[in-house]
Amino acid sequence: MAEARYTLLTERGVLAVSGPDRRAFLQGLVSNDVGKVSADQARYAALLTAQGRYLHDFMMVEQDETLLLEGERARLADLRRRLSVYRLRAKVALDERADLAVAAAFGSGALARLQLRPEPGVVRRFGEGVAFVDPRLAALGARLLLPRATAGATLELAGFTPAEFEAYDLLRLELGVADGSRDLVPEKTLLLEAGFDELNGEDWNTGCYIGQELTARTKYRGLIKRRLLPVAVIGPSPAPGTPIYADGLEVGEMRSGRDGHGLALLRLDQLREPRRLTAGNALIVPSRPAWMRSNARD
Repeated sequence: MAEARYTLLTERGVLAVSGPDRRAFLQGLVSNDVGKVSADQARYAALLTAQGRYLHDFMMVEQDETLLLEGERARLADLRRRLSVYRLRAKVALDERADLAVAAAFGSGALARLQLRPEPGVVRRFGEGVAFVDPRLAALGARLLLPRATAGATLELAGFTPAEFEAYDLLRLELGVADGSRDLVPEKTLLLEAGFDELNGEDWNTGCYIGQELTARTKYRGLIKRRLLPVAVIGPSPAPGTPIYADGLEVGEMRSGRDGHGLALLRLDQLREPRRLTAGNALIVPSRPAWMRSNARD
């Protein structure tokens, strides 16, 4: 990537959580420490089922005494509904912010152009909105929440070149990072299968949250046998959900992909003792992402 680029993430949206009880309300529900979200620091988190299975993931940032949850636009209504169940007497309001656009800024010099240190979650005001380093991985660049009517013009005025979504999506796939429900199956995926621990999506000192007990038990007992891994695809791209086989034995399945890159949920023994993997008519070659801890159990 030779230049700082941006793309508007039209599939992403913003849910605002406001009111005096906003922090206490979210703290007992989501996988990260809401107390660490501030005007200077963003966090990545998930909402789980009571059984520790994935429901939603989102980035959290504070602006003007409001917590903004940046997540999948098509599923914001469901996220709002699920959070509302726990509102009870808490003094909070949950509102979708259709006036805000979500953008990704990436490429050489993108963070410097936004005056952001290359540390996950660092935040600063930008234009009439906010910019923050992707709290999962600084190599993904920055996210921006800007007024929808002027988002593109604001970024181009700052020296960013517009890019197609596919360019950013390819970067994400190369780095081995999930994209919401394209890669994480609601009510099925475990957070540790998707690297939430390494990607700063969990705080083990935050106390109880929904699904915390089973998530912690899975971690400390080393029960994870499968992981979402980046794969090279040699041949026609398999559709998401296509089974992956090794010597006739099913060892995983494909998730999102494009242009010879993809993500796949695979048994970890395929990293330790690699075999010829196929999905449909394609050859699948997995790799361990640089951010994945080397002591992860194989």
